[in-house]
Amino acid sequence: MQGVCVSVLCVCMLLLHSATSQPPQESDTYTECTDGYHWDPHTEHCKDINECETIPDACKGEMKCFNHYGGYLCLPRSASVIPAPEPPITPTEAFNPCPLGYEPQGDSCVDVDECQRDEHDCQPSQQCINTLGAFTCQCPDGYRKVGTECIDIDECRYRYCQHRCVNVPGSFSCQCEPGFQLAGNNRSCIDVNECDMGAPCSQRCYNTYGTFLCRCDHGYELGPDGFACNDVDECSYSSYLCQHQCVNEPGKFSCVCPEGYRLQGTRLCQDVNECETGEHQCTDTQTCVNLHGRYQCVDSNRCQEPYVQVSENRCVCPATKPACRDLPFSIVHRYMSITSERSVPSDIFQIQATSVSPGAYNTFRIRSGDDNGDFYIRQINNISAMLVLARAVSGPREYTLDLEMVSVNPLLSYQGSYQSSSALRLSIYIGPYTF
Repeated sequence: MQGVCVSVLCVCMLLLHSATSQPPQESDTYTECTDGYHWDPHTEHCKDINECETIPDACKGEMKCFNHYGGYLCLPRSASVIPAPEPPITPTEAFNPCPLGYEPQGDSCVDVDECQRDEHDCQPSQQCINTLGAFTCQCPDGYRKVGTECIDIDECRYRYCQHRCVNVPGSFSCQCEPGFQLAGNNRSCIDVNECDMGAPCSQRCYNTYGTFLCRCDHGYELGPDGFACNDVDECSYSSYLCQHQCVNEPGKFSCVCPEGYRLQGTRLCQDVNECETGEHQCTDTQTCVNLHGRYQCVDSNRCQEPYVQVSENRCVCPATKPACRDLPFSIVHRYMSITSERSVPSDIFQIQATSVSPGAYNTFRIRSGDDNGDFYIRQINNISAMLVLARAVSGPREYTLDLEMVSVNPLLSYQGSYQSSSALRLSIYIGPYTF
């Protein structure tokens, strides 16, 4: 032991000899020494290094360097060191020529496995890892060592996940937004094709990035839920889709026509001419007259007394019959059909004289059949006139008008017969529809 006295106050410091200061046994061939010593090949012993001599300016300022075994002291220059007797070496203290963390084994030094010998200070949650000459305490995956403790690593701070990151003790997990799924690396998110995975679209499905869209076929519309397709009632949107009647069907509509009409195209109705198609039941003694939506059979002999039939449609009242004196000389039968609710005034029939005496003046008039004034005559010239519909009429309805042409010839007045007349008996059928 050595004593160190500083100034007036004496401070005793115990400096223990290192065990390595003892000379090795003759049989030892170990040539490495601990810090503060060096191997002396002549004496084959570890010898103390005098740092006060080998280290330039080992002590700075007013401090004085004092060498001791395995190190040195820097003390005030007024201090003095009192040598102390060296402690006896007990027989149990064996000389260890190996560095810290090693132990001699035969002629060499081998590493001490502190982990196996439980000579470590690792926490229960840590793993002891043996190293050459020492050991380390290692934290589990997902933790980092702060001091002597293991702290969970928040991997989510480092943006390991493409979408959402959920930190858990010692680990983390990645989650994707709806419409995506984790890729094979468990971090990236890839789009899910919902259309291939049973998307609830009732008709057509279109995949988009992160979601999907439902679409409907023509004639359907997407419901409020975005999945179901509901039939569109086209007939309720417009009354002009069909000329007569609109019939709604799943995904479409169709137009139908009344009896006596056929569909022309997709929406218009055209009258069926039963007289031409043979779809009538008139006999051989009758004539088929086509009307709007129907037909009518009229007798071939239409002349009534005192008229006699001279052709299929013409009847003549002979002058020899007294009853013919105040009647038109001839009556020609004609038939026509018009639609309901025609715009008025509307020209519907032109009267044309077939023969006119030279110098005669012709006047046209409605002789009978128009009690309500629904029609009037507009004379065009001396030989023709136009029958005009004066008021809109609705069908089905029938009129029989006698249109008379009165002819006055002054040149024949000397014979006492200067006025004659002829009539056109026009049967007018008003159809039940506007088409």
